[in-house]
Amino acid sequence: MQVVKLSILQLDSKGRLTLPKEIRESLNIKKKVLIINAGDHLKIIPLPSNPLQILHGTFNAKKSFKELRKQAELTSENEAKKGRS
Repeated sequence: MQVVKLSILQLDSKGRLTLPKEIRESLNIKKKVLIINAGDHLKIIPLPSNPLQILHGTFNAKKSFKELRKQAELTSENEAKKGRS
């Protein structure tokens, strides 16, 4: 069972939010995150320091750029649909 921890955070005068060290460390957040506006909430996804690292081995070089682009678009659409549910 996954343990959910709650934190109430306050924005500073410039609208910035500081993630507590415990959260950053538990999610291995270094310098960058992806923030998705999911309508009634935000999703924060840690990004690796080397963004290409996460893509290693995911693309089949035998496919054309057009096929890869279509695959990426479909993946994005599916992820967006998941975020709405």
